[in-house]
Amino acid sequence: MEYYADTFDVAVIGAGHAGIEAALAAARLGCRTVVFTINLDWVGNMACNPSIGGTSKGHLVREIDALGGEMGRAADANTLQSRMLNVGKGPAVHSLRAQIDRRAYTADMKHRLERQEGLFLKQAEIVSLKRESRLWALKTRLEAIYRAKTVILATGTFLAGRVYVGDCSYASGPDGMFPATDLAASLRELGVPTRRFKTGTPPRVNRRSVDFAQLEPQPGDARTVPFSFSTNEPVENKALCYITYTNTQTKQIILENLHRSPLYGGKIEGVGPRYCPSIEDKIVRFADKERHQIFIEPCGAQTEELYLQGLSSSLPEDVQLDFLHSIPGLTHCEVMRPAYAIEYDCVDPLALRPTLEFLDLEGLYGAGQFNGSSGYEEAAAQGLVAGINAARKVQGKSPFVLDRASSYIGTLIDDLVTKGCSDPYRMMTSRSEYRLILRQDNADLRLTPLGYELGLIDETRWQRFLQKRALIEQEQKRAAQTILPPSDPLNALLVSRETSPLKSGVRLCELLKRPQLNYTLLAPFDPGRPSLPDEILEQVEIGLKYEGYIKRQQAQIDEMRRLEGKAIPEEIHYQDITGLRKEAQEKLQRIRPENVGQASRISGVSPADISVLLIYLAAGQKRGGSAANNAIGKEVPPHED
Repeated sequence: MEYYADTFDVAVIGAGHAGIEAALAAARLGCRTVVFTINLDWVGNMACNPSIGGTSKGHLVREIDALGGEMGRAADANTLQSRMLNVGKGPAVHSLRAQIDRRAYTADMKHRLERQEGLFLKQAEIVSLKRESRLWALKTRLEAIYRAKTVILATGTFLAGRVYVGDCSYASGPDGMFPATDLAASLRELGVPTRRFKTGTPPRVNRRSVDFAQLEPQPGDARTVPFSFSTNEPVENKALCYITYTNTQTKQIILENLHRSPLYGGKIEGVGPRYCPSIEDKIVRFADKERHQIFIEPCGAQTEELYLQGLSSSLPEDVQLDFLHSIPGLTHCEVMRPAYAIEYDCVDPLALRPTLEFLDLEGLYGAGQFNGSSGYEEAAAQGLVAGINAARKVQGKSPFVLDRASSYIGTLIDDLVTKGCSDPYRMMTSRSEYRLILRQDNADLRLTPLGYELGLIDETRWQRFLQKRALIEQEQKRAAQTILPPSDPLNALLVSRETSPLKSGVRLCELLKRPQLNYTLLAPFDPGRPSLPDEILEQVEIGLKYEGYIKRQQAQIDEMRRLEGKAIPEEIHYQDITGLRKEAQEKLQRIRPENVGQASRISGVSPADISVLLIYLAAGQKRGGSAANNAIGKEVPPHED
């Protein structure tokens, strides 16, 4: 029998990486928040790779941290190995990646949720979601009814989840947990536009069965950098990772059994991730390659399980054993968990606003893989934004929207809600046209003021940030004023670095602009340099070396923000705008962009269409019409019970 249980400001369905950030943000902003999960022992579960960060993903984690999110701090506390990727390239693509103790991370995140004031963590499966006047009604499997002013869907891969291994398939969530089947049906009844996506995970093997003598060791960095700007000490490398490769025998085994793959047999309907294909997909798509790299990584300090990154598969278990035993170092490996593919429901993100609220379902938000993305970091970033906006909606405050020039988070969400996705969306540095400015090293300088303004950065951390910013500014001035005179040792250094020697004194800032020079090399010739942390010197040096490029990119940002500032009223009817092509009318009417900048990024909307739209809006302003009203940033009435 149904019974009424409780009412909340914000309800979060799912306690994965998106749900965690959403719930913590909402509670920290003063909302009475509840988060529901099917199994409390798997809060923040890393169902796939036990790592956080990576190319562009490390940017997201540092941005989450800069805004006041939790992922970076929890990752630092549970790191097994830390590496900065792409250090041979420019700073725009440097990305931090850490191997994480997955069970320790889960326990840690669960504890962080439990300790958060105003946050209630409940083990319960939500089976239906309905609108009741100004509230949402959430029904559990045990027939309890919870009501909430706003709801965030962070269902991950649980929604109508189905696992595939060869000919075998069954309803399941990740790691053998229950799927959320009834909730999927309830969302369809609500009119949520869902579709099927797929992802997969590799086998796990027992450490004792691996021949490490045949593997290539991959140590962590000698000098580690934490994810969180509030972590005071470098993280410690506690484990080694290893590398091996598939070979022609592996390839032959897979090709001979391709007909047994549900992916190629047509049994899997869902679209898989383009940039993280299964091993059988890689063998087919890259037929000319004779080998593929495999990373062997620990799952935790208290387990012997090793993760085989690069061997995601849905082939039958016996075929998995055959191709594993063909790989150097894995000839006698014992499989503890076979690889599998999982298919699940997710939403078409074109149904969402930049706040991640549904266009047509007020107070309902989406976050994470439910929105069509892939990866823990993308999920956490969306969860943070959804949690902030749900809280601000309850409180009658203006929406919080990050634009493309502010962050990778803004780029991620803008891509999803403006362009949509035909396969699981993965963040990459190439997706940002402003990546020289949106570096991972300056995430705090870009976003911590916003986090403080929101109320997610405490006073202690804010004062520390202000001190860091002041030190950067002081060193920039000192570098511009300090003149280094020519000397034989200095000129010898310059010649050795293939840069011209000095004939007269030169400002330190000019020397630092030269690609071959840095603070470390020039330290003996700069006796007045104060003792400063590396992160301060790094900011000054990068700013000097890339000054011209940064100015050029800033000009592009200014133009983009000019278009972003031209709001489009919600009540506009694109079919009434003479001169817009029919395709543009249909796309604009469906997506309903909030400003001209967003409209310009919609596939199928041409520059000529944007010109027509600008003329129409300008005409509306002259008439004093609603086209002049800016929907973003205005105060909205708070939700009432």
